[in-house]
Amino acid sequence: MELNQYLEVFIEESKEHLQACNEKILELEKNPKDLSIVNEIFRSAHTLKGMSATMGYEDLANLTHQMENVLDAIRNEKLTVTSAVFDAVFAAVDDLEEMVFSIAEGGDGKKDVSAVLTMLKNIENGSSDIDASKLAENQVAATIESPSQAKQEYDDFEFTVIQQSKEQGFTAYELTINLREDCLLKAARVFMVFEILEQLGEVIKSVPSVDMLEEEKFDSQFSVAIVSKESAEDIKLKVMKVSEIDNVSITTIDPETMMNHNVKDEASPATPKKEEIAKEEKAEKKSVSKQVTTTSSKTIRVNIERLDILMNLFEELVIDRGRLEQISKDLNNSELDETVERMSRISGDLQNIILNMRMVPVETVFNRFPRMIRQLAKDLNKQINLEIIGAETELDRTVIDEIGDPLVHLLRNAIDHGIEMPEERLKKGKPEVGNVVLRAYHSGNHVFIEIEDDGAGINRERVLAKAIARGVVTEQIAATLTDNQVYELIFSSGFSTADKISDISGRGVGLDVVKSTIESLGGTVSIDAEEGKGSLFSIQLPLTLSIISVMLVELQNEKYAIPLSSIIETAVIKKEEILQAHNQKVIDFRGKIVPLVYLTEIFEVPVKNNNDEFVSIIIVRKGEKMAALVVDSFIGQQEIVLKSLGNYLDSVFAISGATILGDGQVALIVDCNSLIK
Repeated sequence: MELNQYLEVFIEESKEHLQACNEKILELEKNPKDLSIVNEIFRSAHTLKGMSATMGYEDLANLTHQMENVLDAIRNEKLTVTSAVFDAVFAAVDDLEEMVFSIAEGGDGKKDVSAVLTMLKNIENGSSDIDASKLAENQVAATIESPSQAKQEYDDFEFTVIQQSKEQGFTAYELTINLREDCLLKAARVFMVFEILEQLGEVIKSVPSVDMLEEEKFDSQFSVAIVSKESAEDIKLKVMKVSEIDNVSITTIDPETMMNHNVKDEASPATPKKEEIAKEEKAEKKSVSKQVTTTSSKTIRVNIERLDILMNLFEELVIDRGRLEQISKDLNNSELDETVERMSRISGDLQNIILNMRMVPVETVFNRFPRMIRQLAKDLNKQINLEIIGAETELDRTVIDEIGDPLVHLLRNAIDHGIEMPEERLKKGKPEVGNVVLRAYHSGNHVFIEIEDDGAGINRERVLAKAIARGVVTEQIAATLTDNQVYELIFSSGFSTADKISDISGRGVGLDVVKSTIESLGGTVSIDAEEGKGSLFSIQLPLTLSIISVMLVELQNEKYAIPLSSIIETAVIKKEEILQAHNQKVIDFRGKIVPLVYLTEIFEVPVKNNNDEFVSIIIVRKGEKMAALVVDSFIGQQEIVLKSLGNYLDSVFAISGATILGDGQVALIVDCNSLIK
């Protein structure tokens, strides 16, 4: 049994325990009298300490042990919870996170934690004298029972070994070892126990068997029979060094007592026959194994790379499915048609399963924000309450990886620019504590993430003045802009309304980076605000990035794909319906003037003389803006696999990628956001 095989589990479990510590410490800060929260933090810290010690990460184990002492003093009411205590514990968690991430990146997990250790020790010493060694002794108190008859059953061979060992000066012991109920790496603890026992003597039996122990098919207790020349006290002390052991009970096995007991058993008429005992044991084992099966976890951890490989293979299958559908249509064979239709249905179900496997709750991103908000509020001398709604909403992992930084930027922006100082809020008749709501929810094929605050909102005149001064808009255009169009100006490159650059939000960069990141994910971001009341930033994201639904269109002999998420409507209009306005061709679409965009001109497709009196158009939208894309003809809707153009072609205008169609042709995917200005 090698510890390396547990490394991945150790890293994942450690991250979860540290996240739990962060969340519970924030909760404790709001309810300092609630000792049940302290107990939960203590349990997470204690488990982390045991795991770290088992894996051999000394710095991690030492720091967690000192943090554990402080928490133990709090839960025993020997230490009062103060702001300094929270700061010290948070600093310890930060260092622990740094060490765990170092291990995850292939490092040794070592770090100079002397400063935090000193801080924690000072806090601990500030309380009434706590003898850490005594506390530890109380937690892992073990009992040594006097020599008596063994609890386990031994066969003839094992009995002979025990008897002969005694004749050679060895003593036989039976150890009953109880692991903590919250112990996670049980097999690793068993391994450590066996390693110690094999150095002290010879193990002759274990219940359950070694195989079952390695597979963790036991609750929290197991028994081991050993012959050794060591004393019971020494064996107990050495076994107790293994972390996560709650209790050890040692019984000395006396062969003579065992023999007398066996003789009595054989003489007793009420004693069941061996066959009956065997049947009972078999039935008992069966019921135990059934219980293990029903209570075992229904989830497994899968490496992200494996899911990516599975997704790539399925994407190839989607391409071949399209090719088969095309061949089936051309050959017009009923049997082939049925088979292809069935394959399409099954692969569709398979697609849903694979996409769901890649879905991750946004909670994984949201979890790090409460701690960040606490620190920001402290730095800015503001009082902030963060409310998280819909953290269970799921998003594709590729989106999850990218969305974290934009959300951090928007939250920092809301706290720095949005929420006013407490005294200013009181003057406006608002509560002293500013409220920031982080909300996520599904709608159709999209996920919406909203950041809402009850702060100062956006000053329209100030934004316009800054935009005109920076040359973002002219005074003539500024006079015609709606409120929402004015608010969207803050997404312009280099735009900032801050009087001086701070480290809290933007650092002078502005929100243009947020917008470009979200649009690169196929999403959109919009703002709604009311001066003095607050603002709402809304992000719309696709559920998945790799397989998308599109409308295939034709431009002369070239095929293009337009994402359905951008399309409002398709239409065929007469040429006389096309109007001229401000040197641009436009149409009247349901009372709105919509500009025409000729894709043949954008993509420089050679055009033949076309005398057709009808024009095929696709109305697309980006936010409140719309455009009508002129195409030669519609081919139809299709699910396609989005493939990137690679690093050499990443600057091609209005093209977001390509796909391989059923007939083997390549179709370029149109980026509607780039076309609408």
